[in-house]
Amino acid sequence: MSMVVGCAAYEDGRRIAELDIDKLDGLQARKGRFVWIGLHEPSHDILHKLQQRFGLHELAVEDALRAHQRPKLDLYGDALFLVLQTAQLVEDKLEFGETHLFAGIGYVITVRHGPSASYKDVRARCESSPRMLKKGEDFVLYSLMDFIVDNYMPIVDAIELKVDDLEERLFTATFRRRSIKQIYGLKRDLLALHRAIAPVVEISNRLMRFDVSIIDKDTHAYFRDVQDHAIRVNDGIEYLRELLNSALEANLLLASYDQSEITKKLASWAAILAVPTAVAGIYGMNFDFMPELRSPFGYPAVVFAIVVTCAFLFWRFKKNDWL
Repeated sequence: MSMVVGCAAYEDGRRIAELDIDKLDGLQARKGRFVWIGLHEPSHDILHKLQQRFGLHELAVEDALRAHQRPKLDLYGDALFLVLQTAQLVEDKLEFGETHLFAGIGYVITVRHGPSASYKDVRARCESSPRMLKKGEDFVLYSLMDFIVDNYMPIVDAIELKVDDLEERLFTATFRRRSIKQIYGLKRDLLALHRAIAPVVEISNRLMRFDVSIIDKDTHAYFRDVQDHAIRVNDGIEYLRELLNSALEANLLLASYDQSEITKKLASWAAILAVPTAVAGIYGMNFDFMPELRSPFGYPAVVFAIVVTCAFLFWRFKKNDWL
């Protein structure tokens, strides 16, 4: 069935058999032997079969069937149920999926929903290192977590390139409404990434802290490595969010500065134009007796006074960088 991506048995770090999901009862569980099953958006019937075979908790099966879960770690006796969110850039658009992991003595089951990279490379990498795969179910769990967390790094790097481009355009005329819209889109993507990766830090810590039979103490260092990677990704996200906040603040300051400059120019020209307007208004009144009204030099004198006054105002405003 296409929903079953992979189903194989491993013993002492090596693949010993390809299995049919309908014929798992013949494999006897013992120390050093486990089954690794990969599913992609499985049906209720498939999950029910695995629930009956491995004793999966009904609440965990219900979560894995419905998806749309937040990243979390639940313990059910000697078994654990882990939910992680996956992220991919699809045509420059960020899309999220989910991976649900069941792990217990003798089995590891992965259930993928939505956009997600295939775990075939993880399986191949584990099989190429029998000495590490010999550790068992906990090493498979670490490998899957490490793969998911590491896939966040190229996404953060791609967003960082976009932020760098925005910073270069911040002080240019090309920084317009479209750039503001892009900033909000990037902030939304970063917030979604933060919500997906931040819980991984605590999940890794719990895996190292809890006394779970399938998690050997020798594997704690590997989960600490996953935790370090998650912290690094989270720090990168926070750094980019701060840069985008700074870009928005700088843009607002620049817009306010531009408005202030325009206001000063308008005020300066209004003051200059107010001089001839005021003089013309006064001499436009219908009175017979006004200073220099009938003088042959009255008109040139008034025009000269207007020009000199306007020129003086223009010089003063220019000197004060208002024009």
